[in-house]
Amino acid sequence: MAALKVGSKAPAFKGKDQDGNSISLSDFKGKKLIVFFYPKDNTPGCTAEVCSLRDNYALLQKNGFELLGISVDDEKSHQKFITKHSLPFPLLADTDQKVVNAFGVWVEKSMYGRTYMGTARKTFIIDEEGKISNIIEKVDTKDHANQILDA
Repeated sequence: MAALKVGSKAPAFKGKDQDGNSISLSDFKGKKLIVFFYPKDNTPGCTAEVCSLRDNYALLQKNGFELLGISVDDEKSHQKFITKHSLPFPLLADTDQKVVNAFGVWVEKSMYGRTYMGTARKTFIIDEEGKISNIIEKVDTKDHANQILDA
């Protein structure tokens, strides 16, 4: 599969959010959507990232954006993460890794000399027509909202 790039049509996806509600890309037709992929609930970098987005959520919405976070954690983990940090946006539980694979963010990583598969931290900005208008490859977890607004 070719890597996604700016101008590509975003892959169609469907999954369950933290409450078991079905969410798909088509739910956001006609809206600008920020799809941010992150490795794991309740880890320092991921917490900093979602808190940056939470703290600037009203501003992001004012600029016309909807937000959707995606990781391979399950619904229960997402519920705890949302409750602990008062997150106002949904998190998709991609436990079967279909969405991370479709977006090309399920990658080989390494830590302490050990290699493993995991989710790359990457954000896709999708326009009203479902096309990718920007990709943020190097996410600044503490200032992610401003990266999006400046994109």
